[in-house]
Amino acid sequence: MSDSLKGQLLCSLAMVLVGSTVVASKVIGQDIEPFLATVLRHALALPVFFALMRWRGQRLPRVGRRDAVLLTVQAAAGSVGYSVLLILGVTLSSASDAGIVAGTLPAAAALLSAVVLGERPALRLVLAIGLATLGVMAVAFSPGGGGASPARLAGIALVLAAVACEAVFILAHKRLARPVPALALSTLMSAGGLLLSALPAAWLAWRAATPLAFGAPALAGVLYYAWVPTVGGFLLWYAGSARTSGVRASLATVWLPVSALVLSVLLLGESVRPWQWAGLACVLLAMVLAARGAPERATARGERATLRA
Repeated sequence: MSDSLKGQLLCSLAMVLVGSTVVASKVIGQDIEPFLATVLRHALALPVFFALMRWRGQRLPRVGRRDAVLLTVQAAAGSVGYSVLLILGVTLSSASDAGIVAGTLPAAAALLSAVVLGERPALRLVLAIGLATLGVMAVAFSPGGGGASPARLAGIALVLAAVACEAVFILAHKRLARPVPALALSTLMSAGGLLLSALPAAWLAWRAATPLAFGAPALAGVLYYAWVPTVGGFLLWYAGSARTSGVRASLATVWLPVSALVLSVLLLGESVRPWQWAGLACVLLAMVLAARGAPERATARGERATLRA
C-alpha cells in the first residue's frame, strides 16, 4: 500500500469517527444538559491533550491580543457552539437527518466566505452550495417520518446553526497572524471550550435546583465523544494528512454523513427513507465539488471537523 493511500485511509477513518459524534450526541442529549455535556467532554479530553504535548515536548505558544480574540471566537464557535447546538438539534430531529445536514459544512463555509468576506466563489462552489441546499431541503421536507413538523424543522435548523458555527471557526482560523501547531491548537480549543461552557453549565444546573443524575448510556456517550472522536480523530487525521495530498484528504470528509447515517440505523434503529437517500446524494456530491474546487480550504475544514468533534 502506498503512503498516499494509507494517508487517505487514515483520514477516512477519522471522518468516520467524526460522523459517529452525531449518534453520540443523540444518546447524550437524552439525559445530560448540552452545556454540562460539553464541560464533561472537554474536562475528559484536555488531560489527554496535555499528556500528548508533554510526550512530544511541545508547549503552548504565546499569542498576541488579536490572535487571542480570534482563538476565543474559535473556541466559542467550534468547541462550544457546535457541540451544544448539535446535541440540541438531534434531540428534536433524527440522527440520520442531523448527519446528512452536518455534511453541508464545506458548502456552508464557501457560502459564508462569499457573503461575509466578499470572496467570489467559482462555478464549482456555486453548484456545491446549490446541491447542499437542495439536499437539506430534501431531508427537511421529506414525506413520512414526521414530515415537516415544527419540532423536526427546529432540530434541523439547530444542526444548520451548528454547521454555521463551524464555518465561523474556519474563517477565524484563516485570520490568525501566526499559524498554531495542530496539537497546541487542539489543546487550546479544548481548554477554551471547557472555560466557556463552565459558566452557562453551572447557571443552568443552579436554576434546575435538582440533583444531577446521569444514566450509564449518556455517560458512556460523553466518554466516547471525548476520547475517541476528539482525541483519536485528531491523531488519525493528522497522521493521514501528513501522508497524502490536500485534495485526497479533503475528499475523505464525504465519510462524515455516511458514517452518521449508517450508525444511526445500526445503533439507534432509525429507518432511512428515499428522500433522505436523495438528500445524502446531493450533500455528498456537494462535498466533492467543494473539495475539488478549494482544496486548501476543504482541508482546513476537515482538520477542524476532527479537532472539535
